[in-house]
This record gives sequence, C-alpha cells and structure tokens, in this order.
Amino acid sequence: MKPSLIKGILIDDDQVSLAILENYCVKSGMVEVAGKFSNPAEALVYLRSNVVDIVFLDVEMPELSGFELMDQLTYSPKIILTTSKTDYAFTAFQYEVAGYLKKPVTYDRFMRSVGKVTESMTPAAPVKQVPEEVTSKSNDIFIRSDGKLIRLSLDDILYVECIGDYVRYVTGDKKVVSHATMKGIQEKLDPTNFLKVHRSFIVNTSKIKDIQDNNLVINGSLIPISRAHKAEVLQRLRIV
Repeated sequence: MKPSLIKGILIDDDQVSLAILENYCVKSGMVEVAGKFSNPAEALVYLRSNVVDIVFLDVEMPELSGFELMDQLTYSPKIILTTSKTDYAFTAFQYEVAGYLKKPVTYDRFMRSVGKVTESMTPAAPVKQVPEEVTSKSNDIFIRSDGKLIRLSLDDILYVECIGDYVRYVTGDKKVVSHATMKGIQEKLDPTNFLKVHRSFIVNTSKIKDIQDNNLVINGSLIPISRAHKAEVLQRLRIV
C-alpha cells in the first residue's frame, strides 16, 4: 500500500521557484500540491479556511514576509522556508520551522526536508518499556522521578518546562523533574487545558493570571511566548 500523500501549498513571489517546487512535489510522490500562490496575502486567506500539512514558504515577499505570514496563522502546519539568503537561519530557528532550504533548492535537499516532516508525522511503533508517566483513571498522572513514581494532579500543574533531556513539572508547592521529551509530554497532556507557548514551555491555561508584553504571568513566574506560538496563544485566550 502506498503511503498517504501529505497535503501542502507553495508560497513564493517568484514563478520559477514555484514551478521548481511544484515539480519536486510531483516527482517525490509524497506531497499533494493543494495550491500555489505568488501573493502571500492570498495564501493567508486560503490557510484561514483550509488545513494543510506542510507549507513551502518564501521569506522575502512584497506586502507580507514569510515570518509575518506565520505570525498570522491560526494553526501550525509544518513550515519549510525557502530563501536565497542565510541571514534568516536564527529567526527560522526561533519559529521552530521544519526545514530551511537555501535557493537554488536542489531535489536532494528538498527530499531530505520532506522526509523529516513525514517522519515527524508518522506515529512511532509502540515500545515495551516502563513509561515516564503512567496515567491513572482519575485526573492524576504518575511521574517517574529519582527511581519512584510521584503522583500529580493535572489541575495542580502550573506549567511544564523542558530543560535539555529533562522535563520539570511545576505546581504551586513543588517541582518534579523527569527524564522525558517535550513532544512526549505534550502528547500526554489534555490539549483543551494545556498549551505549548514556547519550545521549552507548556502551560495550564487556567493558571494564567496576566499577559505582560510577550510573557504569561503564572503564579508570579514569567513564561515567554515565542513568536511561532503567539497567534495560537492569543486565539486560545480569546483576547477581546
């Protein structure tokens, strides 16, 4: 059985670049091109009413840059940036993009980037091992820390912070550290109550007291909001 195609769109004000990317998508047999846009504003309108898996996005465009477009997205498709410059690499890292392709884009580098995206979208095979967190039937989780399982109520968790290969759960009266990944923790927490606001932070939205500049105030702590997540945060918090 052939793997399902991932659905994507192409955004670039250069027609030649659009044609090259479209050709690569067809040749790869991995990406279904749902649309191609030379006008980023038109692409944004499309993305507000259509869900795609991946967006190939030019950085420098008239009216709206690639980064400005990402700031206005209401959901988080995988983004692969395409640009003729390397100056944007650090900013791209802050936006947590899935790929960064320097023009002229070669088919080999295109395939490597798409391959990473498809791998990240494919559920990993189950591994028979003791999990870092064991979920009970109640609103609690058990976290493996220092050789023992510590019980935490999800309602008590203020936020979760990723520190290298470790994750720290912060409540009002304790901090519990466990060996885990941010991605793994995010999959276990209820998305209706917990929201990733930065590559290193997931917060309990019910614990947010204030927003100061680009920070959330939770129990006196300032939690940074990354530009990549700001639009989703504002949407979830129903700013009026």
